[in-house]
Amino acid sequence: MNYKTNIKYRKEVLKKLLNIIIIHENEIIQALYDDFKKPAFEAVLTETNYVITELKDTIKNIKKWGKPKMVLPSIVNFPSLDYVYKEPYGKVLIIAPWNYPFQLALCPLVSAIAAGNQVVLKPSELTPHTSAVITKIITKTFAVNHVEVIEGGIEVSQRLLAKRWDYIFFTGSVPVGKIVAKAAAANLTPVTLELGGKNPCIIHETANLKLAAKRIVWGKFINAGQTCIAPDYLLVHNDIKTEFVEFLKKEITLAYSAKPETSPDFARIINSKNWARLVQMIEPEKVIFGGQTNEPTQYIAPTLIEETELDTPIMKEEIFGPLLPILSYKSDADLHTIISRYEKPLSLYVFTKNNVFAEKIIQDYSFGGGCINDTVIHFSNKRLPFGGVGHSGIGAYHGKLSFDTFSHKKAIVKKAYWLDLPMRYAPYKDKLTTIKKLLKWV
Repeated sequence: MNYKTNIKYRKEVLKKLLNIIIIHENEIIQALYDDFKKPAFEAVLTETNYVITELKDTIKNIKKWGKPKMVLPSIVNFPSLDYVYKEPYGKVLIIAPWNYPFQLALCPLVSAIAAGNQVVLKPSELTPHTSAVITKIITKTFAVNHVEVIEGGIEVSQRLLAKRWDYIFFTGSVPVGKIVAKAAAANLTPVTLELGGKNPCIIHETANLKLAAKRIVWGKFINAGQTCIAPDYLLVHNDIKTEFVEFLKKEITLAYSAKPETSPDFARIINSKNWARLVQMIEPEKVIFGGQTNEPTQYIAPTLIEETELDTPIMKEEIFGPLLPILSYKSDADLHTIISRYEKPLSLYVFTKNNVFAEKIIQDYSFGGGCINDTVIHFSNKRLPFGGVGHSGIGAYHGKLSFDTFSHKKAIVKKAYWLDLPMRYAPYKDKLTTIKKLLKWV
């Protein structure tokens, strides 16, 4: 089968994938729970339904996305018809993370297949139940020379990265992203790196504090804080900080009860290594809410932390867990001092009724994407590009942009025979003045 040119086949195989995912949806949800107690609601909202929606949109639009696009020709090439053709890169490696192990494996896969590529998918070894379901689904859907799933740990990733690929798509941490980029550079392989960072969340004195607290609690503690675009730390205006902290406490209790450990709606930390890393960040004297932990079940409560320093363990790296440091600020200069201390984040959030202030924040700081008066939800719009900048990532995807990400754009000029202007050909004697006048119109 020529995956490169046969869009009809790509569409049919994506329809098959869609049907098989729907059949296995309950199994996927159970696997996510078995891996780290992801609530069924979150599994549907952020994993299965997201992939199903992406598949339906891709199936609907694949023929249109794959058509050559005519562009306005240059007068220099007159007469001609100019096009952009989209062709697949070829053999693609997708390395998926553990925090959203189904969605972040399948969505890039869908787009890579839609664009006509062959794919090797490496799911995370930290979510073995989900990886097993993914392998089952892929095996039922694709020929092995079209899509192959290779499970395993770090050594498997290293062997895969040592091979030559036409494109690499990686989602994960900044340190591993650097390793992937280095491996890709050896063969000049193009990459998309979806990474992370310390995402600031600013609460201005004009914010609707109750609603801000509700939306921050949801965005931070969904998936137990193991979300690359979750607010990493809060910057709360000094005048409203005490009041706002009380709203946060109330919203956490409303969401997860007075004992979040018994809540069916709160996930667990992925493994003991990450649990221990997070526990080491907690300074008990700074905890103003939560702080409870349970090693056997890898539980860490939604925790609010009073933070006044920037060189503590919790402020040195991306947290990636249910710990939320709260810092205060008085001026724009304070904000600049803190935010600029870190690399460009994947996301930034600001809560305010002051549109001038919000616009200033958007203009003053470089970040992947974000929201005004909400968190996380920019990820859900397929018409918005999702990706980082600087250390938070390279490239972007979602919706049509995902198809384009896995497609090489080939420029083609179809020149006519019926007219051939002699101006461009040597000898050039007595042509310089004329060509300068002509080029002014280009």
